Amino acid sequence: MLLTGLSTFLVGCVPTYEQIGIWGPVVLVVLRFIQGIGVGGEWGGSVLLSMEWARTSKNRGFLAAWPQFGGPAGFFLANLAILAFSQMSGDQFLTWGWRVPFWLSLIMVGIGLWIRLGILETPIFQRVIAEERVARAPVVEVLKRQPKEVMLTALARMGQMAPVYVYNAFVFTYGMKVVGASRDFLLIVLLIGSFFSFFTIPFSGYLSDRLGRQHVYIFGAAATGLFAFAYFAMLDTAMPGLIILATLIAFAFHDLMWGPLAALTAESFTPRLRYSGASIGFQLAAVFAGGPAPMIATAILASTGSGQMIALYIFGCAIVSVAATAFLPSGRDRDFTRDHV
Repeated sequence: MLLTGLSTFLVGCVPTYEQIGIWGPVVLVVLRFIQGIGVGGEWGGSVLLSMEWARTSKNRGFLAAWPQFGGPAGFFLANLAILAFSQMSGDQFLTWGWRVPFWLSLIMVGIGLWIRLGILETPIFQRVIAEERVARAPVVEVLKRQPKEVMLTALARMGQMAPVYVYNAFVFTYGMKVVGASRDFLLIVLLIGSFFSFFTIPFSGYLSDRLGRQHVYIFGAAATGLFAFAYFAMLDTAMPGLIILATLIAFAFHDLMWGPLAALTAESFTPRLRYSGASIGFQLAAVFAGGPAPMIATAILASTGSGQMIALYIFGCAIVSVAATAFLPSGRDRDFTRDHV
């Protein structure tokens, strides 16, 4: 959490290109890399703490969905801050206005750290410690013992990661350059979508407890892949109402994956290797599916000029997710109190 928080703060301090030349982008990339390391280490712990404190297996999906809720909550606050300081700084936004939200992020880091340090280890992990079964080299061991689960959990995220980076990041390029929408309007649209995710993410986790993680996740992936074509068609109309509706539907289908994802991933691994296995699978997808998505979408748009070809790319990622999720072992009904593997 400190790695993520301090590197986020320092992003707001990066000198401009006029001040230090090419070293400005270099420093920014390094700080983003450090952010990723921090997120990679913290995500697994946050979802496992939530899931392993569940008294029964009947609500693990719902409880594990709450750390996932932090994604749209943070995205909502970030876009709200950008919108506010965009209005406050006006023409100076690109000079200093964009930096202020990064500096203010230290407040959230302090609150988060205070909460994090007050949470006890789960009974499941305490038992692992008491029985002296803590893995000395968990990364090596999980790659040796459960390589299939690591790869499948990573591939299962393709249909979730690629679209969300397109909907949250590339949409500014497409919306402003192709559709002709303003930056502030697109920020408002994303704020609306993020707000509704406050409800759809916990609900998706709840559904996964009732209908099964894989069923809900596969439906979300399939719906996301198919709706991508309608999403760009609705954006191309340039009608504000249809752009908002397209975003709401896209976010809702995405959340059917994002909500159950934590429990789906964590339940695939044995307790002593769960933290490392879930984190590696989760972050591998960010490397090959999430990060490159806006660049791939930009390249597709540059070469074809068509949003429908970007939709085809999202559809292909969704197919990979459906196949990988179908092959994942189901751990929804596993009794963690008896798991000693």
